[in-house]
Amino acid sequence: MSRILIVEDEERIASFVRKGLDASGFTTTVVGTGAEAVDYAVTGGFDLVLLDLGLPDTDGFDVLRRVRSLGVDVPVIILTARDGVRDTVTGLETGADDYVTKPFRFEELLARVRLRMRAERPADLTVLRAGGLALDLRTRRVAVEGISVDLTAREFSLLELLMRHPGQVLTRQQMLSHVWGYDHDPGSNVVDVFVRALRRKVGADRIVTVRGMGYRLTG
Repeated sequence: MSRILIVEDEERIASFVRKGLDASGFTTTVVGTGAEAVDYAVTGGFDLVLLDLGLPDTDGFDVLRRVRSLGVDVPVIILTARDGVRDTVTGLETGADDYVTKPFRFEELLARVRLRMRAERPADLTVLRAGGLALDLRTRRVAVEGISVDLTAREFSLLELLMRHPGQVLTRQQMLSHVWGYDHDPGSNVVDVFVRALRRKVGADRIVTVRGMGYRLTG
């Protein structure tokens, strides 16, 4: 299982990213300072680092320079509210592999993480299977009993989350955080709307409502 180091001092964002990555099959570690980031990046054996720039003890660019100077070539994706061209260029020239500005949708971040780690991922993990469903992470295609169906990007992300946890009840809050991001409206009924749409496409009996809790995928 791939290991990701999350360097983020804002607890809300760190929790949002960690929960989403954990639900997507990754193992995560969260640290909140630059000093911890360097120590963990050098000794922790991580497959990827998500690095915030606005750390309390040092600038994220300095962390990145230090990590690279120590010979650590792990992929690094910068997460920051700084959206200026100069910051983006500085990050990439310092050794970052990608640059994501806040706020962001989790599905976008997940796609970028997978892109950086694709070469290391075994081919047999690119297709999720559960109860007659097949979801191809590489081609973004879904088949029901061998018949291809078309899903929107959000429907695909929601089904992927369910298929990674077959038989497990997922709350509406978990689904909102994973698919719609940390700036979602917790009072929205958007999850129920998309679940109804998914049921029409993959079969109503495959996604079960658990009253007062959320949904689970059968199979």
